[in-house]
Amino acid sequence: MGNDNWPEVGEFVVCTVKNVTDFGAYVELEEFGGREGFIHISEIKAGWVKYVRDYVREGQKIVCKVLNVDPSRGHIDLSLKDVNEHQRRAKIQEWKNEQKAAKWLQFVAEETKTDEDNLKTLHEKLVEEFGSAYSAFEEAAIEGEKAFKGIKVNKKYLKSIVKIAGENIKLPFVDIAGYVDLTCNLPNGIEVIKQALSAANSISDVDGKDVRLEVSYTGAPRYRIKVIAPDYKKAESVLKKSAQTAVDTIAKLGGHGTFKRHIESAKA
Repeated sequence: MGNDNWPEVGEFVVCTVKNVTDFGAYVELEEFGGREGFIHISEIKAGWVKYVRDYVREGQKIVCKVLNVDPSRGHIDLSLKDVNEHQRRAKIQEWKNEQKAAKWLQFVAEETKTDEDNLKTLHEKLVEEFGSAYSAFEEAAIEGEKAFKGIKVNKKYLKSIVKIAGENIKLPFVDIAGYVDLTCNLPNGIEVIKQALSAANSISDVDGKDVRLEVSYTGAPRYRIKVIAPDYKKAESVLKKSAQTAVDTIAKLGGHGTFKRHIESAKA
């Protein structure tokens, strides 16, 4: 299910290299309906680059950071050098997970006899509520129908999602996520947000080696906190503690933060 929107500046995107030139590379953004982006030679690698083909080739899958977006001109400027190995691996895994979720949603469509338009609407709803379709299936595998409490999803879709999630996601550990919105208008606002996120990330050190916590950027001002723990109770406790730490830290430093277990629906 392609995304017809545009990426946000600072976002990491999965790309397929389409054409390599002497001055850069043209790529296709996999998650944005095949929109074209460009990586200038200066953004290929830190330092001097003589031949672009020494670093990228046609058909290669790469992860880039969005530097600039100009919808009026259809331009997306990207950077390859601004993506480290950890960010690359995390983004590729996220992309693969969403591909799995897209396939599972097709199973849901077949099982419930749902057409493409309604399937697209369902996909958008899951992304809106859970941050990603894969996260929705994860939550369904962990909590069953309770994961959708307070969320308007047709009962036939809900039952099918829970069933397919249970068949396809094996969770030796509980894996949950929540979101914090962090803002700071001070001159050093970016540094303040970084301190808040660092404080949130340190919670896993306090709660033991059997807990894994990941904080990732999803689009200003939102950050995703993902927790993997031996059981749901532990995971939920660490998630809330981490999120509250971020909110409290940024408040003390002159900013503002809010925690959301699920992303709230936009109201018309």
